[in-house]
Amino acid sequence: MSVQVTNAHVQKLDRQHVFHSWSVQGSLDPLVIAGGKGCRLWDYAGKEYLDFSSQLVNTNIGHQHPRVIAAIQAQAETLATVAPAHANLARGEAAKRVLSHAPAGFEKVFFTNAGADANENAIRMARAVTGRDKILSAYRSYHGSTGAAIAATGDPRRVPNEFSRGHAHFFNPFLYRSDFWAENETQECERALAHLKRVIECEGPGSIAAILLESIPGTAGVLVPPRAYLEGVRRLADQHGILLIFDEVMAGFGRTGRWFAFEHFGACPDLIVFAKGVNSGYVPAGGIIISETISRHFDERMFFGGLTYSGHPLAMAAIVATLDAMAEEGVVENADRIGNGVLASGLSRLTDKHAVIGETRGLGVFHALELVSDPETRAPLPAAEVATIKRALIDKGVLPFVVENRIHVVPPCIVSEAEVAEGLAALDAVLGEASARLG
Repeated sequence: MSVQVTNAHVQKLDRQHVFHSWSVQGSLDPLVIAGGKGCRLWDYAGKEYLDFSSQLVNTNIGHQHPRVIAAIQAQAETLATVAPAHANLARGEAAKRVLSHAPAGFEKVFFTNAGADANENAIRMARAVTGRDKILSAYRSYHGSTGAAIAATGDPRRVPNEFSRGHAHFFNPFLYRSDFWAENETQECERALAHLKRVIECEGPGSIAAILLESIPGTAGVLVPPRAYLEGVRRLADQHGILLIFDEVMAGFGRTGRWFAFEHFGACPDLIVFAKGVNSGYVPAGGIIISETISRHFDERMFFGGLTYSGHPLAMAAIVATLDAMAEEGVVENADRIGNGVLASGLSRLTDKHAVIGETRGLGVFHALELVSDPETRAPLPAAEVATIKRALIDKGVLPFVVENRIHVVPPCIVSEAEVAEGLAALDAVLGEASARLG
């Protein structure tokens, strides 16, 4: 006997059998999603949601793009899986496509299953090449939940998981909540670099293999760095023979209106870590874009790393189709035009209008609203009030990405002006209600 698929049936299955990440299991009430297309999702009752989250900020090309779905289907019919030791057309073409968007001087791609294991292997490469052990990363960061990736992460989720060796942290720039008593962006940049310089000195320059940085920290709050900051980090790394790794997992492949976020800042790393937007998560994939110098290091030396599903054919076919479609359909240009146009200006108007918004910041379709209970003291909005706002947005048919006291406004890169207007109208109404409650 067939079972009628309803929201209640799917949720019952989930709560009986599925263990969720980063969650207290007994209090979960997950939203049921049945399907999607473009920037829309819907449940089994037909209720639609405008996806202003891109799920986990990864569906850059939107949901169910027909070219990507067709490429996965065609690859499944030809060769569904293959060991990473073999040469495979889809893998070679995917690497070629990824490298076509990287700066000059990058030679090869090592494919992983996601961003976390890409960061793991970037750290492994840096340690192998330099012969050093220590990794410096920022307190306001997220690099994944596997061993070294979560130890490199700065946010409090690392604390129960610090079992990987050789990690130290520093404060990255964030003027709105400055750790350096800065009054403007220039001061914040100068003082953040002076702080990093002292951390390098105190940790021992000769012990540091790499500095690992999100070009624009995402989960930590879409923290767009001062224009000169990444250039300054590059100089500090070069002074001490330290490699520089940019984590572009969330910010890369169109999210900021460029193929890579670091293109906004005039600094180039030694290793580029990617995932998410490279194929919008249609099949799990990540990887490392490797500079020629680092790649050649392993010509005569073993690389002690590997994954069973490195360069999985279905994921590779999805990468090829995604990057081809993005290039031919002007998806990155759309993220730039819409995100730095009507989305940015609309969020700025909301910030001026609603006292509950302390600051808006971002680039492209990568923005965050910092919610506060008092605009003068900048006290973060309490968790219960943020949860009320999130629920109200979902009730209005807008799916948000909410972290701590922030709403991350991160629709797919294909979002239209009309969809932005719809999402902004929902934010306007809900945040207006919140501001009224706060008096």
